[in-house]
Amino acid sequence: MSVYDELTSVQRCLDDLYRSLGRLEQQMGGGGLDTRRVRVDADHLRDSVALLRDSASNASARRPDLVTISDTPYDAALWTDSDDEGLGARDRHAP
Repeated sequence: MSVYDELTSVQRCLDDLYRSLGRLEQQMGGGGLDTRRVRVDADHLRDSVALLRDSASNASARRPDLVTISDTPYDAALWTDSDDEGLGARDRHAP
């Protein structure tokens, strides 16, 4: 699934949560401290998902262009002045 599909799924779940909270509040008789706390937490979740949706759209807008890397071997002359990594220089030995 893509990020947008996942975010849409999360949004649907939050909508279901809001509907369930509304029914629960009606059954429990209003806005007790516990139900208000859950409502505030659900509001925070909704805000967080909105921020995620914004950051996902911004991230896809600034995606850099892909660079193609050739499969042809590099010129061996590029490596003549380098040491073998971890082994030291060719004309010296370890102490």
